[in-house]
Amino acid sequence: MREEENKADLVAPLVSSDLQSLEDDGIKGRSASVHSAVFNISTTMIGAGIMSIPATMKVLGVIPGFALIVIVAYFVEATAEFMLKYTEIGKCTTYAGLMDESFGKLGAVAVQVCAIVTQFGCLIVYLIIIGDVLCGNQSGETLHLGVLQEWFGNQWWTSRPFALIFIVLFIILPLVLLKHVDSLRYSSALSILLAVMFVCISLGMAISSMLQGKTHKIRLFPDFGSQHSILAYFTTIPIFVTGLGFHVNVHLIRAGLGKPTHMSSAVRIALLICVLIYFAIGFSGYLLFGDSIMADILVNFDQNNDSKIAGILNDVVRLSYAIHLVLVFPVINFTLRANIDELVFSRRTASLGGENTRFVFLTCVLLVLSYLMAVIIPNIWYFFQFIGSTTIVCTSFIFPAAIVLRDVHGISSTKDMVMGIMVIVLAVGTSSLAIYTNSNS
Repeated sequence: MREEENKADLVAPLVSSDLQSLEDDGIKGRSASVHSAVFNISTTMIGAGIMSIPATMKVLGVIPGFALIVIVAYFVEATAEFMLKYTEIGKCTTYAGLMDESFGKLGAVAVQVCAIVTQFGCLIVYLIIIGDVLCGNQSGETLHLGVLQEWFGNQWWTSRPFALIFIVLFIILPLVLLKHVDSLRYSSALSILLAVMFVCISLGMAISSMLQGKTHKIRLFPDFGSQHSILAYFTTIPIFVTGLGFHVNVHLIRAGLGKPTHMSSAVRIALLICVLIYFAIGFSGYLLFGDSIMADILVNFDQNNDSKIAGILNDVVRLSYAIHLVLVFPVINFTLRANIDELVFSRRTASLGGENTRFVFLTCVLLVLSYLMAVIIPNIWYFFQFIGSTTIVCTSFIFPAAIVLRDVHGISSTKDMVMGIMVIVLAVGTSSLAIYTNSNS
């Protein structure tokens, strides 16, 4: 009996904190529609990763770039289906539980650690992008000004360290100190509207530039005569993996559906939406800025200020997405903090929300570490490469495929086995090449 309790404690952290919060806020039991599930999956995917999609088009060319988005989406759908298949036949309702069924405690802990590293990496990326918008960034000899420099010039208080510490202390900290995720529902809704505004304005600017003949020359295929080696093209794959990975949230979203069997349809529709959005942003961003595109496209919006209206639109685009990330930050921080607490302080009887000292300590530690990393390494490409080549590739591809190959319920077909082997080989191979190329660049 004691062994079963310990096992339950181990497999719970990945999503139990979210479910418990829903119970505490009195909304457990509501049945979500397929449309709601599609919305939740899409917003889970479309985050900071969208900022680097145009840069991948510069490396790959438009046609291979679109093809790679579709290929990654296909394998994402396949591995999500693996998870749903084993969830329906088994008794586990969490990702960690699935891994525990197949690989024991080690498998459950592996999922938890990967989820924590991924979420922490996302918080760092959010702060880096916010810093890029406010304080600019530099690529080689080209200096891109931030909104603060454009408005007030180069002052000590417009520098990245000061601007970010102000945002963290006076905007983000009050939000992350809220103890119930439902308290963030209004800020989350506003963040989604701001993201939609960013997409619409960016597309409008690209179409306007195209009609005026001001767009940059683009490549449909890679420039094999450039200084890039063939291996460099593999460094784009982690960007797409990061942009489409949502597997750690599969069970949480599925649990809210009135009919869990509809989850497969919701996944396919959400993937289609995200593929179209990513290609639209990638293509329009590449059209607007050509080979000068940065890893964070928001940095490029200090260009083309040839009119007052264009300058205003550039600032609106940058600030709208920066505010979006500020408002999304507490949501990611909420689940990250709960996962760390349940992994590190699993023996504590009091809940995280019921012990103020522990709650404030974890909150402050996460904020301080995120801030320091964002100031020391202000380049989102490195973080996307790291989490996209390691933790996200594990949770999105390797772990689901391993569950199918382990086949503890004896339900995997030959097709599933072949697909599982293919997924693992491709995931390990491409990630290894990306890591090798980045380490030697």
